[in-house]
Parts: sequence; C-alpha cells; structure tokens
Amino acid sequence: MVDRYELKNRTKIFAHQCVKFASSLPKTKLGSHIECQLIRCATSVAVNYRSVLLAQSDAAFAAKLSIVIEEIDECDFWIEFALDEEIVSLEVVASLMKEAKELTAIFIAGRKTIQSEK
Repeated sequence: MVDRYELKNRTKIFAHQCVKFASSLPKTKLGSHIECQLIRCATSVAVNYRSVLLAQSDAAFAAKLSIVIEEIDECDFWIEFALDEEIVSLEVVASLMKEAKELTAIFIAGRKTIQSEK
C-alpha cells in the first residue's frame, strides 16, 4: 500500500515534471494550448490531492479523490494528444505517461476501497 504522504510528494513531482515538459513544447498555437491545459491539470492533481488529505469524512475523501482522478486522466489525455499530433516522441513522454497511469490506478483503488467500506 502506498503511503498518503508519499503520494503527496509524487503528485507534486509529477506536476513539476509536467510543467517542465509543457514548457518545452513548440510555441505554436497547438503547442501553447497543450502547454496551458497540461500545466493547469497537472498542478490541479497536486493541489487537489493535498485537499484529499484534509477530507473530514469518507464521502468528502471519495469526492475529492474523484477530482484528482479526473485531473490526472486529463493530464494523460494531453500527453497522449501531443504524442498523437507528433509534437513529441514516445521517448520524451514515456515516463510521464507511466506515472500518470500508475497514479490513476492508485487513486481509483483508493476510491474503491473507501466506497466499499460504506
């Protein structure tokens, strides 16, 4: 089982990595759009996970975790979209995609656990 505070650090590192990646995208209209969207949702993952840790009930925990899941899935979308549009190579985004998928799986499992305990 992954420690909640380890996840807090992982989400923050993921946000930093996404910001660095997004900032390196070409300054075309599409590159700039992906940059803004990815920075928004990646930082949202980290900040919303912090709010998960402050949840005052299981219901609040599950609801806040659902937001984190939506935001990390959006990160995965924008990274994949940049790859699909051939703005970047798989080598450049492989580690980000792997981390997004791992975090998504962890968060979904956490939400299922909380919901099944009701």
